Amino acid sequence: MFKNVAELVELAESKNVKISEIMIQQEMLFTGRSREEILEKMEQNLVVMEKAVERGLAGVHSPTGLTGGDAVLLQRYIEKGNMLSGHFLLDAVSKAVATNEVNAAMGTICATPTAGSAGVVPGTLFAVKEKLNPTRMQMIEFLLTSGAFGFVVANNASISGAAGGCQAEVGSASGMAAAAIVEIAGGTPSQSAEAFAITLKNMLGLVCDPVAGLVEVPCVKRNAMGAANAMVAADMALAGITSRIPCDEVIDAMYRIGQTMPSALRETAEGGLAATPTGRELEAKIFGVSLKK
Repeated sequence: MFKNVAELVELAESKNVKISEIMIQQEMLFTGRSREEILEKMEQNLVVMEKAVERGLAGVHSPTGLTGGDAVLLQRYIEKGNMLSGHFLLDAVSKAVATNEVNAAMGTICATPTAGSAGVVPGTLFAVKEKLNPTRMQMIEFLLTSGAFGFVVANNASISGAAGGCQAEVGSASGMAAAAIVEIAGGTPSQSAEAFAITLKNMLGLVCDPVAGLVEVPCVKRNAMGAANAMVAADMALAGITSRIPCDEVIDAMYRIGQTMPSALRETAEGGLAATPTGRELEAKIFGVSLKK
């Protein structure tokens, strides 16, 4: 039905339906599943996300000791009421961190679109839940809309850090979340596309440089920034701000940047933060010896 964002938006607008509805129709067409089966599967994903957020906010730590407890610190900070960024934004950030801390602690998460970027979509969704009080169906639609944009990226560029750097993982996740936030807030399909473009533009060139090759540092905190980016971009799009570069061209630019990115900055732990003195010390502490020269 659709291969790119332009086609996705045109379909939604011409049929006068949400992007989430187009995604349901696409899934029905390509998988042969019924609408009920698709919604049931997405409900299962939603439950996994919900439990991950809850577990992370209760406090978890990874086996390596590199990550854990930051979601709890953020919630305590929010409770004090003197935050600078605002309750809504920091709530999304804390829930994004919570999800990725569960991932690092070997818990169950839903890859959106990858495990390393799994915090952004649920983090923003469950923050939005507190503010907009959506129905369960609207929350499922949130996931379908984010999935529609992820589908486009996966088929026209990359969602892999090894292939395109962290811009392909957290960048894509942030754009997916921004597009879905717009829809659940009552925005148009075109505004969802603008939100995605604005978000991804501001994460182009983001490298993948995991310390010790683990999806912990800086991955967890990048999900935090990805969630914040998505929230701000959604507000910008809802305000009527547009991206001068069309969404599909931004996605293509991300792909081309990833193709020219050195392998040292694509999940190999050979460059960036992984190659800093502290990064190497942490690697040696975890594995007994540094894996890289």
